[in-house]
Amino acid sequence: MAAKRSPVSTHRLVKSSESVDARPRDDLTEREMDLFSKAAKQGRHGARDSAMVLLAYRHGLRVSELVGMRLDQLDWPTAHLWVARRKGSLSTQHPLDGDELRALRAWLRVRERHPSRHLPYVFLSERGPCTRQMFNYLVAAIGRRAGLLMHVHPHMLRHSCGYALANKGRDTRLIQDYLGHRNVQHTVRYTRTAAARFEGLWR
Repeated sequence: MAAKRSPVSTHRLVKSSESVDARPRDDLTEREMDLFSKAAKQGRHGARDSAMVLLAYRHGLRVSELVGMRLDQLDWPTAHLWVARRKGSLSTQHPLDGDELRALRAWLRVRERHPSRHLPYVFLSERGPCTRQMFNYLVAAIGRRAGLLMHVHPHMLRHSCGYALANKGRDTRLIQDYLGHRNVQHTVRYTRTAAARFEGLWR
């Protein structure tokens, strides 16, 4: 006698699809990013924190890429940043805009008085080089200070960069290279869900 086959459980299938559809938003809107950036300037280490947040967002940096940034990656004469990507991603040279240069100079003036100023890293904590844990804590604290309703984590700044570029109508391949993605599938999520795609749909 053949053994009875167990009925297929639809509960797990439904639960799986719901978990995909119900994923929390993992980026900040332009308005939220503005509030977040302003809150970053208000802390005890406002010059450093605001510069870190601005560069992480503007260049789509992972935490390791941000805290590991070295002084020799800054090319002041040409106003460029060498973005040394991690996780096998494509490293590229990015231009630095005026607000980034001003934020960096403000922090570097403070950094000149830091006990660990001899270290090669751009950003320093009170105990030496910044760490992933330190920046994770910092971003969450800034999010609360900004009055944002969601819990903010560092990788949201990288996602926010991707969505912001997609909403500006930038080409998918360009965004891919800018963020250092080896696989374009990691970039498509930004261009497919960008609000700009749906503007004027009912006009």
